[in-house]
Amino acid sequence: MDLGLENKTVIITGGANGIGAETAQRMFDEGARIVIADIDADRAGQRAAEIGQATGRAIGVAVDVIDAGSVEHLIAKTVAAFGSVHVLVNNAGFTRDMRITKMSEDDWDAVVDVVLKGAFFCTKAVVPHFHGQNWGRIINISSRAHLGNSGQANYSAAKAGLIGFTKAMALEHGRYNVTANAVAPGIIDTEMVRRLPHFDKIRATAEGSLPIRRLGTARDVADAILFLASDRASYISGEVIHVTGGRYG
Repeated sequence: MDLGLENKTVIITGGANGIGAETAQRMFDEGARIVIADIDADRAGQRAAEIGQATGRAIGVAVDVIDAGSVEHLIAKTVAAFGSVHVLVNNAGFTRDMRITKMSEDDWDAVVDVVLKGAFFCTKAVVPHFHGQNWGRIINISSRAHLGNSGQANYSAAKAGLIGFTKAMALEHGRYNVTANAVAPGIIDTEMVRRLPHFDKIRATAEGSLPIRRLGTARDVADAILFLASDRASYISGEVIHVTGGRYG
């Protein structure tokens, strides 16, 4: 199936690892030009080299998504390299889990700022390019945690806010043939999750209780992102696709 992504330029924040890296690989395989934007400059460059294989279709760019100037540099470097930008995947984010009575202001701000302010700065910077070409895709990586998780007040609030942001962007920019959608993964087998001290318990619980009895993979999430970026999803906007193996509660 032709997804219409050949020669499209795709920016993926937090693209050096996990879901972002898998999405970059899948987009590249579809013929897209890839910008791996990550706060870890070395890792971004390394991942771009691994994916691009000297084709010139993948670059790594260091970015701090909560710094407006850094984001503007990212967009300028993207346009200088590829002439345009067509798809933005707001994937940057991380967890800092603890009960709210132990959560510091910094714990709250760090998570909420990267997820929400990062999406705000990146989206604000790309939409003029989308308007000018009358085509664009905004894909925000939320989480099943938007429904609420104990010990994740900061992360749950940020990911829920990202869904509201998605719906607002769909309303604002649809007239320019720009869609905005969110993907909400459940428990996904990534490097970050594997590093958790209770990973074995997480996997056992998933295999024993999820309707689809396994952990999700980065490929599962990347495939949903690819669909929303494609021409096949041109009349879908303001929606949330849950990639959770059937878990909602």
